[in-house]
Amino acid sequence: MTTVRDAFDSMAWGSAPESAATAQAWLDKHGKRFGHYIDGAWVAPRDGEGFATMNPATSAELARVAQATAEDVDSAVKAARAAQPAWWALGGHGRARWLYAIARETQRNSRLFSVIETLDNGKPIRESRDIDIPLVARHFYHHAGWAQLMDTELAGYGPVGVVGQIIPWNFPLLMLAWKIAPALAMGNTVVLKPAEFTSLTALLFADICHGLGLPPGVVNIITGDGKAGAALVGHPDVDKIAFTGSTEVGRIIRIATAGSGKKLSLELGGKSPFIVFEDADLDSVVEGVVDAIWFNQGQVCCAGSRILAQESIAPRLVEKLRARMETLRVGSPLDKSVDIGAIVAPVQLETIQGLVQKGIDEGATCWQPSWSLPKDGLFYPPTLFTDVTPAATIAQVEIFGPVVVLMTFRTPAESVEIANNTRYGLAASVWSENLNTALDIAPQLKAGTVWVNCTNIFDAASGFGGYRESGYGREGGREGLWEYVKAERREGAKAQARIAIDSHPTAVAPLRLSAIPPIDRTPKLYIGGKQARPDGGYALPVLDAAGKQIASVGRGNRKDIRNAVEAAHKAEPGWAGSTAHTRAQVLYYFAENLAAREKEFAERLGLLTGGGSADASREVTLSIQRAFTYAAWADKYDGRVHATPFRNVTLAMNEPIGVLGLIAPGEAPLLGFLSLVLPAVAMGNTVVSVPSERWPLLATDLYQVFDTSDVPGGVINIVTGSRKELAPVLAAHDDVDGIWFYGPREEAAEIEKLSAGNMKRTHVSWDPMDWRDTREGQGEEFLREATQVKNIWVPYGA
Repeated sequence: MTTVRDAFDSMAWGSAPESAATAQAWLDKHGKRFGHYIDGAWVAPRDGEGFATMNPATSAELARVAQATAEDVDSAVKAARAAQPAWWALGGHGRARWLYAIARETQRNSRLFSVIETLDNGKPIRESRDIDIPLVARHFYHHAGWAQLMDTELAGYGPVGVVGQIIPWNFPLLMLAWKIAPALAMGNTVVLKPAEFTSLTALLFADICHGLGLPPGVVNIITGDGKAGAALVGHPDVDKIAFTGSTEVGRIIRIATAGSGKKLSLELGGKSPFIVFEDADLDSVVEGVVDAIWFNQGQVCCAGSRILAQESIAPRLVEKLRARMETLRVGSPLDKSVDIGAIVAPVQLETIQGLVQKGIDEGATCWQPSWSLPKDGLFYPPTLFTDVTPAATIAQVEIFGPVVVLMTFRTPAESVEIANNTRYGLAASVWSENLNTALDIAPQLKAGTVWVNCTNIFDAASGFGGYRESGYGREGGREGLWEYVKAERREGAKAQARIAIDSHPTAVAPLRLSAIPPIDRTPKLYIGGKQARPDGGYALPVLDAAGKQIASVGRGNRKDIRNAVEAAHKAEPGWAGSTAHTRAQVLYYFAENLAAREKEFAERLGLLTGGGSADASREVTLSIQRAFTYAAWADKYDGRVHATPFRNVTLAMNEPIGVLGLIAPGEAPLLGFLSLVLPAVAMGNTVVSVPSERWPLLATDLYQVFDTSDVPGGVINIVTGSRKELAPVLAAHDDVDGIWFYGPREEAAEIEKLSAGNMKRTHVSWDPMDWRDTREGQGEEFLREATQVKNIWVPYGA
């Protein structure tokens, strides 16, 4: 006799296809051929070139889209530039009304957007319908609110200007919303280039904007391949580039924009750990793995592609995963009962296949379900690798497909070590029923987002972005707004600034020695809390305002930088792990000890710069005040709890970058130096600093002040010498996590290019800023540059 249970167990899945009729009608309305959307109108490409966009599930052509030329890009940028002043002048409330209208129109056309997205990208309709499109609307609603609040919550800041945005093919419409919504809210205009494979929903979005009557030039959509993107990146009238894509392309963009003055935010690749402790609910873990790696066919930059399971539960977890994989359905993305859709393009499918074969060749065990794939279209089965070593290619390289590797660990410390054993740092998941364990592990992970007992959860109120070679900058949340604004400098600030002078006179007058020569004092370098002789054995003369040599300082070289970076890395865990209160107390103590020697420093400053006693005293006084300011901020620049619409607490934690290389400005040798060092160490970073080349004695005179102020050895390291020699070494050093540079524009360009090696954070300026001014030389801008935001999602509820 057949039981009800038998019937359910043997029941075959029925198909539940979504109709594509409305989407086809929209394509037909445009003749299945699209130009660019520039200055509020559809524009044919200059040279008439175009290419087909395909349905990856059937390989059928959907439409033809235009290939942008440099001339097309130029037209779009000019339109955006012309529209930007009026868009900004519209005011926060006016921009909020437009963003709200876009959100409403997106909701009204949600099913059309969903179907077009699925046809063009290959992701299951359930994902585009239930996840992507609602989040798109959410981003426009959320940023409508920020537009409304900008005048009060971001007082003193204005738009960057024209923003060039380049988005990937894995979340075509959602990435558009992530970038366009905050840009428009903050008063910028945009030129956006969608991915070559998936342009259709961006073009539909342009149609929506056109129908609403959005002012011409505010949103411009150009299509094309990498050549179009390169033209946008290189356009001289673009003020910012926002890019989401591979680390390799991000590195190229970093180099291409170096020295241009463009703001840059990069959301790049990932190899995210999925850490499972022995007390985790394994059934929940299995469903979490489904969401982590088989969501969107694994074509997710933050996919949980590395499962790290505690040894005691690893065999059971593998057994449960294999059983669950047998029940997953791969098929037509328009079928609402399908779990895994199609891979976006043949080239991506070939990449996945090649890396899987590489894993097998390197000795890992590959397991796939027993069922077969559809014969037509670009499909790949869910794949599980075991017996994988942490150094294996498939454990290190981003596969960007439905492939997960499983490794084991014994202790929590080992789990962190393996998790952080990657060049990436985008996201991570921690699974444990012990909240104490989860919240102990989460801050130790080098990742911009950490989910606890959940994965792949996103919201407009919570910033998203990476550490290390996963890029920098944040998208979403309050922290994401800073990518689209700049400080509105006071009009007279630049005019009042003194031009930095870093070169030495070609001739130095010889010293006249008296009968009894003075006791020679050549300040050494300051590395690891100790004075150290420069490796090269060379020194540089220090001249006073009259051109007389009054001292010498060590001329640091590549090896000295290496030693300083090693000392900074050694000190970094202890300093970053200290409490904010402790760091505040050290900085207050430093201010106290500097104040005790205020007269001495003012005299030295006046002798060197010739600026007069009043100016010298003012610079020292401001230096002391600045130390108080960052001591005050040390335990007050805290995170926040984002109001995400889920049953969870989303904790946004400010974390230090790590080891920062600081190239101080040539002017204001005491205040300029401390204006970089103090915010960096206040936030828990350790630093390797190159002080003013012409007037380094103000920095070397601080050695004793640091020593008597309880600054741990290695937290502040100072290498004197030639800026042109030392700055490139710091910028190219793979163990330096970020670099700040204040100097000539051509040198800044080289610094930004060299930083691309390990995609370190950069903060450069070639403006002759007046470091004596309290507004220009300090504030939250420096604290933001000294930190990166980690969002930790902690669900709650019985």
